[in-house]
Amino acid sequence: MNNAAQDPLLLLKALQLLWTKKEMKKQLKEEIRRGFAGLEDPLAGLLDMLESSGDWKGKGHSLGYYITAELQLWIKEHPAVQQSGIKLKKLQARVLRILAQCPANLLDPLISIYQLHTADRNYLLGHVSHLYHKGNYKEAAILSIKLKLQPDQDVEKMCTPLLLQDKMNLVEDYVGEYPELQSKLLQILDTWCEPGFNIRDITRQYQGLSRYKPDKFNRKMLSKLVFRLLDRFNVDPALCPNVINQRHLRTLNYLFYKRFVEKTMTQENWTDHVQSTVGENRWLQGHLIQLLVSHCDLNTAARWARRCNLPKEMLPYGVADELQKLQIQERVEEAAKAENYEESKKKDYYQLPIPRANIHFLQTWEETLGCWEKVLQPGQVVGIDMEWRPSFGMVGKPRVSLLQIALKDEVFLFDLPRLLEQAETEGEKEKLPHFIQKLYSDAAITKLGYGMSGDLSSLAATWSALKDTEKQARGVVDLLTVDKQLQKSSIDWKKGGQKVDVLSPEQSYEEREFRQPEKGLSLLVQHVLGKPLDKTEQLSNWEKRPLREEQIIYAASDAYCLLEIYEKLCKDPASFGLSSDLSGSLVGKPSLKPRAKKQLNKQEVSSPSGQQCKGSKKETTCPPAPISPKEFSVVCDNMLQGLGRYLRCLGVDVRMLENDDDHRKAAEIARQEGRVILTSGLPYQTLQSQVAEGRCFSVNCSEKAKEQALQVLKHFNVQVSLADIFSRCQVCNCDKYLKVSRERMRQLVEGSRQAPGAGGAGCLVRCEEKPSQSCDAAMPACDAAQPSCTPQGERLEGPEQPGASAALVGGTVLQVAAIPPGVLDKAELTDFYCCTRCGKVFWEGSHFGRVVSQFQDVLVASGDEQRVYELS
Repeated sequence: MNNAAQDPLLLLKALQLLWTKKEMKKQLKEEIRRGFAGLEDPLAGLLDMLESSGDWKGKGHSLGYYITAELQLWIKEHPAVQQSGIKLKKLQARVLRILAQCPANLLDPLISIYQLHTADRNYLLGHVSHLYHKGNYKEAAILSIKLKLQPDQDVEKMCTPLLLQDKMNLVEDYVGEYPELQSKLLQILDTWCEPGFNIRDITRQYQGLSRYKPDKFNRKMLSKLVFRLLDRFNVDPALCPNVINQRHLRTLNYLFYKRFVEKTMTQENWTDHVQSTVGENRWLQGHLIQLLVSHCDLNTAARWARRCNLPKEMLPYGVADELQKLQIQERVEEAAKAENYEESKKKDYYQLPIPRANIHFLQTWEETLGCWEKVLQPGQVVGIDMEWRPSFGMVGKPRVSLLQIALKDEVFLFDLPRLLEQAETEGEKEKLPHFIQKLYSDAAITKLGYGMSGDLSSLAATWSALKDTEKQARGVVDLLTVDKQLQKSSIDWKKGGQKVDVLSPEQSYEEREFRQPEKGLSLLVQHVLGKPLDKTEQLSNWEKRPLREEQIIYAASDAYCLLEIYEKLCKDPASFGLSSDLSGSLVGKPSLKPRAKKQLNKQEVSSPSGQQCKGSKKETTCPPAPISPKEFSVVCDNMLQGLGRYLRCLGVDVRMLENDDDHRKAAEIARQEGRVILTSGLPYQTLQSQVAEGRCFSVNCSEKAKEQALQVLKHFNVQVSLADIFSRCQVCNCDKYLKVSRERMRQLVEGSRQAPGAGGAGCLVRCEEKPSQSCDAAMPACDAAQPSCTPQGERLEGPEQPGASAALVGGTVLQVAAIPPGVLDKAELTDFYCCTRCGKVFWEGSHFGRVVSQFQDVLVASGDEQRVYELS
């Protein structure tokens, strides 16, 4: 062996023989060390071996890596072999050629062995520049990071091709240790977001780039990247005025949508947010006036122009003239109208049953002591809720502004920002967290909540001393769990609640048209107590003090209604389709998450490209418990509508963002309704930080929608039965249908043909379909035993006379005119099924079989009778 060791290549062959025979590691190590000792120049010998063998170029632990690592250790024991001067420079020149090809695990050992940090800096920069101009942008950046060359390089030049190749993580590593480079990069990205800047001027010179993804290089992507970097590097946002302005403008558009399209924000609430968003920024004020002209009228725009003190030259046509006509005094009739409107709302929404004097707003530690004496009593039942300022796209978990604790006769509202400030001033930060932890950990006190895991996650982000509260919690009842059980119950559980009239008869047609369907806790309150919650204050600025009276009533109601729901369900759980021992089966469970929200395999933070969607590197020993589609509810980001339609097809409760919705809306919906976020690419990085762990999933955007659906169902262990397929309307997500006989449907079709413009056009929830789709879909038979059926009280009204359109009692017009000719003449068709929300009409067909064959991997056996339905 000693003779062989005199030649590096002979030594390599001997080592390769041991390596292939899988000899003991100790023996291989001894042979390597003997070989190094026999070489005239071990450092040159290692390069000879690496240059003649290519095994080290792959990933993982190769023989080349093993030899290099052993030499690094051996040199520490034999420092005399270290080279210097001209000889070292020659070795450094050779190793640089190897570094351009070697995997990441070899970089650090080789840089250390050949002392590259001592090499001539200009020589190293020249070598990296050579790699760059050959198109090896990734390798040039990695070598620059390892050799700490970034301060002497052009940040824009080095990072631009990496951004175009969707290598965001490498860009972040490149500037990670240099605050001045972080600021410079952010300024460059912000410049690219200037109005009028042509991004193609940047991308044009890199069109031949491998893995080039120009579709992801746009202002929206850059804006999200800038906000993530601002948060990660803690850089002053004022450094990026273009991106900040664009984000505020999107927030402004969102506020206008909530106020004037969705109509779910009060005037006071909306005004607070608009003022906070626009501030003194003239550019945003100008856009505000334009939006007001579009959504309101010249008078309203002129009032805001006066409030912002805008110069006349900035005002749109007509606003300046209107400004001159304005009278300073407030219009008394407008105030009276608003007062009447507030009174009318009381008829339609849940009302807090305790006096206003029993709602206590607590801002000092002394004020909280009386609360704790009443709350921390064995056998006590408390409702708990939390409020925070809407994030409107800000990175990170929201900070709780208000903690509500409801007892039978009173409600306590904790002003957390004020209490936290007082605790820091007095040096007693642990007082309040101690009592909160004591409350949650006491199994003798029943704590009620709705989506408690998300609330506690935000609470931990607000007060670090509360980070383990969720793990220590005992005696909790998450009514979101109960809500899920109610929804999946085989009994029509709504008949256990009061008769619900979603819209009272005296409401106008216009109110019926824009009233949004109830969801989340509001829907549960409506089902159990008879009236929904008034959620118009939900998006309030909860950090602003003093709170308005409407905010105080809203916050107290959100917590107190939990007590009433729980009391009613415990009195007669069977009538709601629940276990007779409701309290015994739920209270005391340590987990706050419902079965559908069970802690799943923690996702590895994917690259911003979203091209890969991996589970945790560390496999969990216990996979998530199997759930049915009825227990699984999701919100799909706006690039995943195809996935959403497939999941609806399989019975999953799916909400989908519209194309022009901002991704942040997904986080709001997820927190409010207890849904899992399905997203892809860069938005995952932002969204996953705003919800509880395991509640945001990044799908592989390179897969087709069907494969994405399979991926989601397998990850969350959703088991689909034949009865689940087509149990929801793929257009509007409704799971309630009206069964109509063929003869009755024939009458409806004939009536619609005599009524010009009838059919789909009259639907209160407009259904826009692809040209390839008609109004038929696959649905299971709807009878009284199935939860997806319409309540018995649902019925058709009209057309008793020729020319009348077919409509449900609630006003939904059936889309009977879209049924193709000849379908009604099929002898085998006896019934049709009509979606009670959008009016879409379904009938039996052959599409069911095709769906079954596509999703065999996730189907489970079911005893339910299943029919075959048509979806064209």
